[in-house]
Amino acid sequence: MGFQSLFSALLCFIAAAHAAQLTVRSPRLTVFGPDGGELSSEQISLKKRPNPVTLGPSDTLKLTFQVTEEATENGVQPHQTFLRFFDSTTGEEGLQPVKITPSGKAKFELNMAKPPSSLPPSGAAPLHVSLLLGSFVHTPVTFDLFDLHVPPSAPAPVHPEEVFYQIRPEIAHTFRPEPKLPLRPISAFFAALVLAPWAVLFVLWGAVRPGVPHLFSPSILFFILSLALIEGLLFWYWIELRLGQILLYGSGAATLTVLTGKQALAGIAKRRTRSR
Repeated sequence: MGFQSLFSALLCFIAAAHAAQLTVRSPRLTVFGPDGGELSSEQISLKKRPNPVTLGPSDTLKLTFQVTEEATENGVQPHQTFLRFFDSTTGEEGLQPVKITPSGKAKFELNMAKPPSSLPPSGAAPLHVSLLLGSFVHTPVTFDLFDLHVPPSAPAPVHPEEVFYQIRPEIAHTFRPEPKLPLRPISAFFAALVLAPWAVLFVLWGAVRPGVPHLFSPSILFFILSLALIEGLLFWYWIELRLGQILLYGSGAATLTVLTGKQALAGIAKRRTRSR
């Protein structure tokens, strides 16, 4: 029972710690001029947003407050405390860390003569300033404080190579016109010129009438077919094939022609030997 009671008390303590809420006491906003004189000072209400605050190029804003527990009003040092500057028109934001003492007291100064790098680029719209408190043992909380007008940011310097990364005009490619086909009579003339040697061959063959009694024997027929295959590949290359393809197919056809040619010559040699 003792262990169960201790465990229950520990759970209750953790639940109570997580349920504790943080609040901000006595938030005060003060604006100082370039000579250090006080221009304005007012207490900030967490329930009603005050009038916008305007800072000049050399003015300084000072914000003081104390973080306490809402129930006990004891000072608390959160684990993380940030001031958030947000521009609702551009969506730009910046977070500036704030130091908190163990008693919960904090002081933040914003000197516009030397603004922090976390301050977002500013324009005509005000920056919404809010306080973010984060703690491991308390519920995180956000407080909207006030709107802040600061001098407009100077334009970003132009990088000397920026022109190379801008949008360029679209590249318009100029292609050569489609080649025109020659006239049909010219094409027919050169086609006849290519086929003329075959016609002369057949005419002379008919005049000589050589005897080829073994033309359709298996050894010679395969050689004739391999020669016809090479002729067919050349014709295919003329109308469709690329150079790499004709070299690949032609090497295979040439190898086949050599093998069948050797077989045809061997067959002719055997027949001559028998006739003797």
